[in-house]
Amino acid sequence: MSAGGKGGGGQRLHTSGNQPTASGTKPASGRTGGAGRNRPGGKPAAPASAREVALDILVRVEQQGAYSNLLLGSTLQKADLSREDTGLATELVYGTLSRMITLDYVLSSFVSKGMAKLQPWVRSLLRLSLYQIMYLDRVPSHAAVNEAVNISKRRGHQGISGMVNGVLRSVLRAGDLPVLPEGLSREERISILHSHPLWMVQRWSAEYGPDTAEAMCAANNEPPAVSVRVNTTMISREAMLAELLEAGLDAAESKVSPAGLVIRGGGNLALTSWYRDGYLSVQDESSMLVAEVVAPEAGMKVLDCCAAPGGKSAHMGELMKDEGSILANDLHEHKAGLIAEQAARLGLECITTASGDALELGAALQPESYDRILLDAPCSGLGVIRRKPDLKWRKQPEDIASVAALQLELLQSVSGLLKPGGVLVYSTCTTEQAENSRVVAAFLERNPGFAQVSFKSAVWERLEGTALAAGDGMQLLPHHYGSDGFYIARLERLL
Repeated sequence: MSAGGKGGGGQRLHTSGNQPTASGTKPASGRTGGAGRNRPGGKPAAPASAREVALDILVRVEQQGAYSNLLLGSTLQKADLSREDTGLATELVYGTLSRMITLDYVLSSFVSKGMAKLQPWVRSLLRLSLYQIMYLDRVPSHAAVNEAVNISKRRGHQGISGMVNGVLRSVLRAGDLPVLPEGLSREERISILHSHPLWMVQRWSAEYGPDTAEAMCAANNEPPAVSVRVNTTMISREAMLAELLEAGLDAAESKVSPAGLVIRGGGNLALTSWYRDGYLSVQDESSMLVAEVVAPEAGMKVLDCCAAPGGKSAHMGELMKDEGSILANDLHEHKAGLIAEQAARLGLECITTASGDALELGAALQPESYDRILLDAPCSGLGVIRRKPDLKWRKQPEDIASVAALQLELLQSVSGLLKPGGVLVYSTCTTEQAENSRVVAAFLERNPGFAQVSFKSAVWERLEGTALAAGDGMQLLPHHYGSDGFYIARLERLL
């Protein structure tokens, strides 16, 4: 089994110095001008509506296994949508995917032949229409029904449009939904009401208790806030906040990270001059904690084993004031290139990129040569469901056991590269203790020369009382701060 950025497939390690390139190209996102579809005969068709764009994405996610976040970004780049319609399409895609169990549960009472027998586009159309009726107060129900009927007329025939109209109008007459039968277990009710697979709810209920499991599921269905990390080698957080407020943005200091700011309703911050000129990076608040726990100091030698897309490497470089060296490794060469671009945009010259299997780093690099090592390990990703709702439907319980074995192998492999007295940080963006505390406990049992020091960190002092002490590390859950679920353990190699 192999590991690099966040996946498998082995190759030899290649390193290259980071040569700063043009400062920051704009990520492809948001409105960029229209690619109009053509009718037969060459006549341009009317631009697709937000609902049609969302419908096409939902069908491809279900039928082709496309990743919603990637497909949404590429589709919106080509669609000629206003800012408001871009926001609506985004809401419809993520909201419909997030609430799919609830939507299907309700629709199953009104679709006589069953949801499974519908054409995929009809099934997705009913879902996104019901999502608007049940969850979007700003969209009038009659407008959602009328648009669904119009779409079904354009894409299907009169029988389909009649069925869509009948189902949705029956829903409107039914009153408050869903109506749950008596006799369901607590976990079954949570699964239906908060639209999470039953196995996931049962797992979290056993791990954290049913109340916390329900809070996690509810939090996963809330839209994520936009958070940015301030590049303190260029500007202080206070000065950056003042600039954002002066520009009319709703911004505030993060309660989680001293490097973070939270912005609401600010659009895509990666398209701003602040991003382009290296003053800030878009990063989740929980993710910002990892570099702080590593606590690298100026002049240190640091290894980031699975570094893409490079946010944590860059944050460590900022904390080191760009003094010292960071080797940022990822399995894939093109992802290592993205890390180099990030470093260049932020003006960080201390970062060198490498491309190779993280399992081979122990053999490729000099033993006991690093002051700090970060292993942000490949994981199930169940802490980021809020941002990637289709993860709920892709993952299975057996995936967790499989990745946990890889995580322990990785931790064991890179640990020999740490100097005596050095610090190794293990982190994941998941809530599963099989991948978190149990991996770290197994490692410490095999390696008496290491000791956990997670709870002596400044991060624990700040978050104690909210974050959980999970074994030898700290666990943030999605409902704690409205950020991603993250696990972080700090291990010290004894002298």
